[in-house]
Amino acid sequence: MDIFDKIAKHMGPLGQHQKWSHGYFSFPKLEGEIAPHMQFRGKEHLVWSLNNYLGLANHPEVRKADEEAAAKFGMAYPMGARMMSGNSNYHEQLEQELAAFVGKPDAFLLNYGYQGMVSIIDTLVDRNDVVVYDAESHACIVDGLRLHMGKRFVYKHNDIESARKQLERATKLVEETGGGILLITEGVFGMSGAQGKLKEIVELKKEFNFRILVDDAHGFGTMGKTGAGTHEAQDCIDGIDVYFGTFAKSMAGIGAFVASTEQITNFLRYNMRSQTFAKALPMPMVIGLLKRLELLKSQPELKDKLWEIAMTLQKGLRERGFDLGVTDSVVTPVFLKGELSDATAITYDLRENYSIFCSIVVYPVIPKGMIELRLIPTAVHTLEDVQRTLDAFSEVAEKLESGYYKENLFATV
Repeated sequence: MDIFDKIAKHMGPLGQHQKWSHGYFSFPKLEGEIAPHMQFRGKEHLVWSLNNYLGLANHPEVRKADEEAAAKFGMAYPMGARMMSGNSNYHEQLEQELAAFVGKPDAFLLNYGYQGMVSIIDTLVDRNDVVVYDAESHACIVDGLRLHMGKRFVYKHNDIESARKQLERATKLVEETGGGILLITEGVFGMSGAQGKLKEIVELKKEFNFRILVDDAHGFGTMGKTGAGTHEAQDCIDGIDVYFGTFAKSMAGIGAFVASTEQITNFLRYNMRSQTFAKALPMPMVIGLLKRLELLKSQPELKDKLWEIAMTLQKGLRERGFDLGVTDSVVTPVFLKGELSDATAITYDLRENYSIFCSIVVYPVIPKGMIELRLIPTAVHTLEDVQRTLDAFSEVAEKLESGYYKENLFATV
């Protein structure tokens, strides 16, 4: 069968007619902070799907720093990979400040988070090493593991006893290969909002010899007393060997970083293929990130406001009988029972009739027969936004329960 025919068969009718409907958003204003309201086909919508936890995306000081850096350096500089012509004092300053903030001796900037994690795994382990990882690890971790030529063992999500069993298997294997063990988990799991059991995993070091790599994309900036991350929140900074954070969430930017000992960080700095053979972060982004990090540290009220919105939203949803699973972070998943047709109808109804936009998650990310509406609170949401959303979700849940969405077809093109 021709490869295009295979794709057409896989996509089915949906692939022939459906288009991404959320490509028509635009910001209604350019000055001041970005409110979580955007224009969609000429109509204003309340959005719960922005990677902007602390509201820094359009903070006046951030906009000024971005603008001045772009005017001074342009978008091209530095014109090369870090090892060649792509280094600068600003890049090194950001690395030093990030390392100090997350409690590690050194850090290395990455041009992109997703490919950065893929490359970290590829660099840290070889065919003699064994990787033990959480079953609900992010796609970037899974793709990194696909490059691993050695063994990999998966443990049940956040199940310490399962992790212990896989570490036992891994230990027996490395005794034969002479390799090491790398355990990979997340600080905050982006779909469920559950924190990884970092402190309990660190405790397993008393029984086994292994290193820990934590992807804290959703925890950096949101978790812990200072916002340094989930390892700070769980008081186990020293037990985490390699810490990964992204700029795409709390920092509302592009890129990421990895922090560890000077030896490990230098090893990554000179061996990560995704960085050695790719352009460094542009100067305006680096300088803008320095300003973002400064605000993250100097304005704790941003994180406080984020948590106020998140806790008010989650409390209201639970009081109205919604299932939020096991989230213990600001990530707010709402689980409903229904099929794909119900899910598309609900999101369409919310968008068109309630002017509320949020992300939808269905099988195979979650089990069949389940729908997840994932809400991402930010520091620029308001309590009025929360109340409006609670009322809308209550009405939508009643429609789902009554079979309204099965009786009324929604055009989703």
